[in-house]
Amino acid sequence: MLGSQLWDDFIQLCEKDNQKELLFSPLADILKKSQEAAIDPPWFYLDVRSGAGQWHYLRYHFETLTFEEVQVSELLTFKERLVTGQSNSTILEIDFTPFERDVPKMHQARSIGHGVEFLNRKFSSRLGHELNKGDDMLFSFLKVHGYQGRPFMINNTITTVDELRQALHRCMEFLQQQPDELQWPELENDLRSMGFEPGWGRSLAGIKTSMSLLADLLEAPDHQNLEKFLSRIPMIFNIVILSPHGYFGQDHVLGLPDTGGQVVYILDQVRALEREMQKRIYNQGLDIKPQIIIVSRLIPESGQTTCNEPEEHVHGTDQVNIIRIPFREPDGTIIPHWISRFEVWPYLETFSREAETAILARLDRRPDLIVGNYSDGNLAAYLLAQRLGVTQCTIAHALEKTKYLHSALYWQDMEEQYHFSCQFTADLIGMNSADFIITSTYQEIAGSSDVVGQYESYGSFTMPGLQRVLHGIDVYDPRFNIVSPGADETTYFSYTEQERRLSGLHRILDQLVYGDDHEGCRGTLKKRDKPILFSMARLDHIKNLTGLVQWFAENDRLQQLTNLLIIGGTINPDESTDNEERIQIIRMHSLFDQYSLDNKVRWLGMRLDKTLTGELYRYVADSQGAFVQPAFFEAFGLTVIEAMVSGLPTFATRYGGPLEIIEDNISGFHIDPNHADQTSEMLADFFERCKTDPSYWQRISKGARQRIKERYTWKRYAKRLLTLTCIYGFWKFATNMEREATGRYLEMLYHLQFRTRAERVRPSL
Repeated sequence: MLGSQLWDDFIQLCEKDNQKELLFSPLADILKKSQEAAIDPPWFYLDVRSGAGQWHYLRYHFETLTFEEVQVSELLTFKERLVTGQSNSTILEIDFTPFERDVPKMHQARSIGHGVEFLNRKFSSRLGHELNKGDDMLFSFLKVHGYQGRPFMINNTITTVDELRQALHRCMEFLQQQPDELQWPELENDLRSMGFEPGWGRSLAGIKTSMSLLADLLEAPDHQNLEKFLSRIPMIFNIVILSPHGYFGQDHVLGLPDTGGQVVYILDQVRALEREMQKRIYNQGLDIKPQIIIVSRLIPESGQTTCNEPEEHVHGTDQVNIIRIPFREPDGTIIPHWISRFEVWPYLETFSREAETAILARLDRRPDLIVGNYSDGNLAAYLLAQRLGVTQCTIAHALEKTKYLHSALYWQDMEEQYHFSCQFTADLIGMNSADFIITSTYQEIAGSSDVVGQYESYGSFTMPGLQRVLHGIDVYDPRFNIVSPGADETTYFSYTEQERRLSGLHRILDQLVYGDDHEGCRGTLKKRDKPILFSMARLDHIKNLTGLVQWFAENDRLQQLTNLLIIGGTINPDESTDNEERIQIIRMHSLFDQYSLDNKVRWLGMRLDKTLTGELYRYVADSQGAFVQPAFFEAFGLTVIEAMVSGLPTFATRYGGPLEIIEDNISGFHIDPNHADQTSEMLADFFERCKTDPSYWQRISKGARQRIKERYTWKRYAKRLLTLTCIYGFWKFATNMEREATGRYLEMLYHLQFRTRAERVRPSL
């Protein structure tokens, strides 16, 4: 029984028995914070979440009237009995607690997602308290850096920390006497004779800053200086990004099954990363061209996409390429067709080995960072990083466990379609093997006061008959860092920037939005004087586009005030290869027929290219329209970012990332997709107010643009990600946290649990 159901029943009971004072009792406090209840007389169990990552497990006996706190294993065992009807004491128990005893943990909820700041404070304190050891760590770390046999920072003439201090003192005195316009090549011979190699900086000012930071750290450690100095060390020249599932390409892929925001995210990410890498390497005084490789799946039968090409250069970059590796059968035969993200598990091991060969051949060395994306990419990143000994970063994008109600507890009912036994095990491996974890929002890690975070949901859970997870992940782990993405600034910008507007596309947009009914769309908008209510997403259940259409259909006031524009999926269910999408397509047509929407709603079942999409947001803003993101859950919400930076007032789900992105009633609005009437009335109220007070629309539009400018840009993202890589690389080196015991535990979990389940997913030949 869900906590929300329990609370609603408690309210009804209090009202029925005229005992409303109970709503303010300690019992009410417990029930309000309960996430689930499990009942099988005479026992009544509760899991109470007092705060982010803070859980208490309670049970009550109806006959003896006793109330006590129990261990999580007791609650999970009770749930298993409810589901299966029997106890299973031999089930595999997974517990990472013993491997985390020496890992420093945060204690305040506000620190969650700021792991690197916590580690810097911890380590700078350690540098100051451990006589000579901290200085030796910094010195040893500097000694290991180089590229293709060429040392950076210091050479072999400096052999001790004391010699380093003396050399820094001499060098800074020397630099003080030099003209400001000098650069490294003109100073190289003098600095090399003092023991210094390239990497300190290109300009005189840059060299002096780097040396001053190190001198200060050796004198009196400070966590802010530590971060600044580490981010200036030349460490990152080659990055590998893994994204195996779906259609990964630059054109004609968005909207295809399992293909959406993750592709946009990665393509924007690598462009920003390359620019930042180039800038850093140049400022460090080096002449090395960084490379980024995106490794995805080769799909020979890929339609109009380029996913059948083994290699593809990424537009707008110098040395970023997509390398595609096929999925193979055990006999080596290439699988030619698309495979659902829920069914890729048997192919990832051979995929990762073939990817390793391709990466090493391209780079002629190990990469400096491997980034996994989504559950499958993170598992492949684990396999690669384990073999290569490389820093590993995990990015979930979305964790399916929170999308599907009771997906772990009733996994066997969903196994044939979703194979959650593989996915949730892969998630545990990816999370616990990563050196650091990137999330887009706090919500993704630890949720809110009344919603459990995606990662938090992996803290403890059971999959009856398969595994009982006593401790899977801790949201207070310093590996978690919030690094929010942005929108491509060249494509998504404010409707007010008239000189940048693509007015030549307006004729195409006029036809798309207001044109006649034709193949690829349904419905025509007859009244052009109304503002446009706009939404765009994949056409699957979780995105809830059909829910938005129903809200609109059942609210006469909203119909009178606005036109509704929907972009998602395809119009013809026979053209979809995704079962869930087909169901939504059929439902959409049913809503059009049931509510006679053909003259009120425009549904485009097509994929627009990025440039046209960017101008479409601004085109909708010209009509004083708004954007709606009605998902039942959204991990982050790239379309929310795109709409807001374009100046569109945005209404977005309160479940997930948009709760953080939007400041309610300032830069947009939070909506609850589970309360249709309330949400549709909120939309109608907004447009009615804008009709009488146009300045209200302008105020929300300005607030949206300002919010994105301050918090969500790819430039900020790239700088942060590269800095994190440097710091976690140092932390791993300095503390010797290779986590060998954890690695062995993960190997057993992979080989004895995951591989066995993955083989069951493979179709019978």
